[in-house]
Amino acid sequence: MAHRHDHPHEHEHTPGQGHHGHTDMDWAEMGPLLESSAELFASLYERALGWLAKEVTEPGLIVDAGSGPGVVACLFAETFPGARVVAVDGSAPLLERARARAERLGFTDRFGTITGELPDVLGELEYPADLLWASRSLHHLGDQRAALAAFAARLAPGGMLALMEGGLPPRFLPRDIGIGRPGLQARIDAVQAEWFTRMRHDLPGHVAETEDWPALLSAAGLKPTRTHSFLLDLPAPVSDRARAYVVASLSHMRDKLAEGLDAEDLATVDRLLDPDDEASVHRRPDVFVLEAHTVHTAVRPG
Repeated sequence: MAHRHDHPHEHEHTPGQGHHGHTDMDWAEMGPLLESSAELFASLYERALGWLAKEVTEPGLIVDAGSGPGVVACLFAETFPGARVVAVDGSAPLLERARARAERLGFTDRFGTITGELPDVLGELEYPADLLWASRSLHHLGDQRAALAAFAARLAPGGMLALMEGGLPPRFLPRDIGIGRPGLQARIDAVQAEWFTRMRHDLPGHVAETEDWPALLSAAGLKPTRTHSFLLDLPAPVSDRARAYVVASLSHMRDKLAEGLDAEDLATVDRLLDPDDEASVHRRPDVFVLEAHTVHTAVRPG
């Protein structure tokens, strides 16, 4: 299970997020893309971690539940120099990338990984967490209410759960891009929402839940504290890294959502992805990245 941030959208998502049937994805193969996209979002995550640092002081153990390739886990190690950070993910190849990143950045002595499926794998933690971060990993679990209870059980008294779920769909292009019908991304959003519903429904042990995250955190025995959304705003003209992210995201959407888009929209997306087309996102000067992620926090009573 990878981070939504660690992948483009399903957001991922950001490409990204699912495990069954037509919603399958190969997290290991997506490793370089997940890592690059997370790096693009580094400023957003740095602001989110700075926000958390105002209330979580000198944590001993930070757990990134669903860490993907470890970009954010390493940001935690940088933000909290006195903490041990453990990256937890179901993909061993992604955790290999996380360990390599931690070694490059000099965090090896206080950086660990655990491979296994959430939430049960959290039972392998040696001691309770002072901060448990779950970034778009919860929605990959069939029974989200039970998973939140398991997350809460792994917190130390006074420990905080930071849950990144929700936000706003990404925008890369103006409403009218000069080819196809205006409003392409709004229609992609609608198809994406249907895909996400199918992905959730196909998960083992799926339980439908109203996505009232503070209420679910309360039901897990935690005290909700704050909710805040963080914006990534990269205006046109974008950097090569941001343009590559847009290309990868649209390519991922094209593969994932093809059955839900009509022929005209598919043709438009294909033109946008054709590097030889002057109207493509490879060449257009009006490409931008605008996206928002929401974090909900809650504390285990002391």
